[in-house]
Amino acid sequence: MGFKSQLKGFQKNFWIVNVMEMFERLAFFAVRAVLPLWMVATADKQGLGLSFTEKGLIFMVWAACQTLIPMFSGSFTDNFGYKRSLYTAFTLNITGYVLMANATGFWTMMVAGVTVGTGTAIFKPPVQGTVASSVNEGNSSLGFGIFYWVVNIGNFMAPLLASALRGSESAGYTWHLVFYAAAVATALNFIPAIFFYKEPARKTSRSAKKAFGDTLTALKDLDFMMFLMIFSGFWLMFMQMWDLFPNFIDQWVDSRKLAEFLPAFMTDNGSVKAEQIININALCIILFMVPWSMVTGKFARLAAITAGILITTFAFLGAGLFMAGTVTVLCIVLFSFGEMTCSPKFSEYIGVNAPADKKALYMGLGNIPFAVGWIAGNALSGPLYDLYANKTLITKQYLLEVKKVPVETLQQVVSSYIAENPHRLLPETLEKMNVNTFDFFPYFQQTMGVDHYEANRILWEAYHPWKIWIVISMFGFITILMMLRFSLKKKRQSTGS
Repeated sequence: MGFKSQLKGFQKNFWIVNVMEMFERLAFFAVRAVLPLWMVATADKQGLGLSFTEKGLIFMVWAACQTLIPMFSGSFTDNFGYKRSLYTAFTLNITGYVLMANATGFWTMMVAGVTVGTGTAIFKPPVQGTVASSVNEGNSSLGFGIFYWVVNIGNFMAPLLASALRGSESAGYTWHLVFYAAAVATALNFIPAIFFYKEPARKTSRSAKKAFGDTLTALKDLDFMMFLMIFSGFWLMFMQMWDLFPNFIDQWVDSRKLAEFLPAFMTDNGSVKAEQIININALCIILFMVPWSMVTGKFARLAAITAGILITTFAFLGAGLFMAGTVTVLCIVLFSFGEMTCSPKFSEYIGVNAPADKKALYMGLGNIPFAVGWIAGNALSGPLYDLYANKTLITKQYLLEVKKVPVETLQQVVSSYIAENPHRLLPETLEKMNVNTFDFFPYFQQTMGVDHYEANRILWEAYHPWKIWIVISMFGFITILMMLRFSLKKKRQSTGS
């Protein structure tokens, strides 16, 4: 089937949900672009001052809501209405973003994250179910490729919006503006949902009990569940590119040469803002997703998925092994091609193999790997980062163990800073500013008599923070081996051997 013929085969709802997904992703990723930085930013940077372990716990609970709820909300979407699900999702997300703008600590941020996670969970099944119902065997690869491409327009615009709104060290930080902007972007989705989206026809009318029973029946599909559980290891690794790697870039990567070519709103204190380096991923997908989907469409789905995981894992590992910003950028480009190879094929594999009247249900259950991987990843990533790579802790450790600076001296540094900068500190986070949470890196530079980049190099060589990416990338390599085994099993089943 030719390209034009495939395009003509898409239903009107296909294009409408692509627009809604783009706006939802614009809001979601604008917030996600800055959250890893804002939650752990110290009080002097107008941050919440949370530990990496606290940040990981919030993301873990958020992940549980966002990825476990669709296991059941997908079935109810099939039975009780796509539009109602969309309206509910938009309302919850708007509420969650406003709560984030007014969060003052761990518990208020937890409530906000749970609200957004629940809204996003309810949003996904009707959108993915509409896409799955709007394609066929002949154009499914292109359809999911276009969906993935349009979604990433929102993904790409989001960090640009976030960088412009969140401020900088010199101009002052205004993180809350990002969350209010996300609420506005989400509210715009009511327009296509109310006036243009057509409620898909439901072939059957089933009770809530029957809908719940359908979910349990699908969970007994052993091959399907095995496929999902194998993919969990990939998502454990994959999601840390957004949840943890921005912190690593912010603390360790030397991007000053790259910053020379970018406008001021994309930089902070002479370096490229972390979200802009991560944003290269979305840019690659926008530029290459559609032609790349035509290439990957020629390969068997499981083969393309396995190859994509392999590329992504090596790129993920490489991105964390070096301090040079140019190397990080190249690895993220490679990571993006791996993602473009496997992620659309994952959705395509589920959508094509799902029963005709249970598309939303199966697409909803496709969130199980996100659930297991994202939850487990954040349970591990916070403690791992504190153990291997947290520059705040490493700096204090170097001062105490190598430079033999007395604890009393460090306490005086904290007290002096608080006394000299009362106007820069949030009262809600000021109480957390002590020797264990204070950022001693400027004091470390002064003590060592070196600039920011040389100070980073000293700590890098002394403590090897890159080790954390070896640990996390191992889950990707294990997934590759398991996916190869699963593919061989499916091949034997198809040949009857």
